[in-house]
Amino acid sequence: MSKYVPDISSNRWVIISQSRIARPDNNHTKHLGKKECPFCEGNEHMSPNELYRVGEGEEDKRGWKVRVISNKYPITDFHEVIIHSPHEDDDIESLPLKQVELIFQTYRQRFNFHKKKGQVLIFCNHGEHAGASIRHPHSQLVVIPFQINMDALSREPLSNVVDENKFFHVYCPDFSQWPYEVWITPKKEGGLFGDLIDEEVADLSEIVQRMLARLKKMYNEGEWSTLPFGYNYYFYPKENWYLRIIPRFVHRAGFELGTGLSVNVVDPLDASLELRGVERKVIGVLKKLKKY
Repeated sequence: MSKYVPDISSNRWVIISQSRIARPDNNHTKHLGKKECPFCEGNEHMSPNELYRVGEGEEDKRGWKVRVISNKYPITDFHEVIIHSPHEDDDIESLPLKQVELIFQTYRQRFNFHKKKGQVLIFCNHGEHAGASIRHPHSQLVVIPFQINMDALSREPLSNVVDENKFFHVYCPDFSQWPYEVWITPKKEGGLFGDLIDEEVADLSEIVQRMLARLKKMYNEGEWSTLPFGYNYYFYPKENWYLRIIPRFVHRAGFELGTGLSVNVVDPLDASLELRGVERKVIGVLKKLKKY
């Protein structure tokens, strides 16, 4: 059972969840094979009982394409793990697009399943740098009581547009707190993520995959770190939703932790131009022209 502790002066909350300390960490086990991974196909008996699946086969057996289970080490009273595919070595940026659509359809199904219980937050930690404790690609869903105030950002104004398709814009907000962070917002304002129709889910899947592939390419070419590319993303759980992708190009340190202020080492305008494929030598010229 989770415990919610309020800070009366700031109206912020802390969740006390002692079960989290027992989480596994296979990032540092170099020779861990598929036989030991609880999320790999064939190891269904190693994980909590299945809550939902896309694909064939019996519950807790092979045949699934996307699998949802209870989190063995929950943060909140409702905490699920969404396993992206049976394949340990591929994630959204490299999976077939049809598989990515199945993942996002599963997000929508689980969001709508839980939305009357509280605030539904779906998030993904990809890579050790981003806080993933198990390498096998997965996302998580938590339900937070309605009365708990979440210190989450509302949708930022559209600026520094990177890309778009029929239903969505991609941009780097002026308020960006992280280098190369991108926001994906529906062109139709209002509504919850769970309101998306199938055509919109397909559009969202395609543009998220495209952006993650671009970010990974930039990370690898820039030699930012010796760690593999890592990122986080989450869906804003309330009305006027958005999807925020935070690539882990940098770490946070004492200044940010001590002040609550974020230091972004890349101008969001520069980030948007680079993500659009504009060369660095041209970016300086474009910024000068923008001043006049």
